[in-house]
Amino acid sequence: MSIGRDGIAGLILLAISLVLLVKSFQLPSLPIVPVGPGFYPAIVLSFMAAASALLVLQDLLKRRPAAAAGAGEAPRRNYRLVVIAFAIVGAYVVLLPLVGFRVATVLFVGALQAALDRPRTARQWGVLAAIALGTAMVSYFVFERYLLVLLPRGAWTGF
Repeated sequence: MSIGRDGIAGLILLAISLVLLVKSFQLPSLPIVPVGPGFYPAIVLSFMAAASALLVLQDLLKRRPAAAAGAGEAPRRNYRLVVIAFAIVGAYVVLLPLVGFRVATVLFVGALQAALDRPRTARQWGVLAAIALGTAMVSYFVFERYLLVLLPRGAWTGF
């Protein structure tokens, strides 16, 4: 069993996330605030550690062709899609203070999802819209209503 580039990247990210996760638990907590400063980093770093471990496991379980049989054709790189994804994230950052979290998030999730895999039927467009709306609603209620984190309202909109 050999480890490839994905496994090495997963191991590096796993080590980083575990070190930072330990550090996030060492942050001092404030007695008047129910959620301390290490709460959100701990959540993000836990997901990062789990995803990194899965990446290592997936790389270890992947069957590699023998070197004598030939490497075959390399996957096609899509730099255009990378640039489009960065542009969509940049537009999201610009739109957040202008139109607010809810509207910007719906637009962001919908645009990024459409850029990654463009829907071809009306049903697929409906699923894309439902996922974009659902993502924004769930994120809003979890952060704004449950965790009491104030999200951007938007200068152009009142909501």
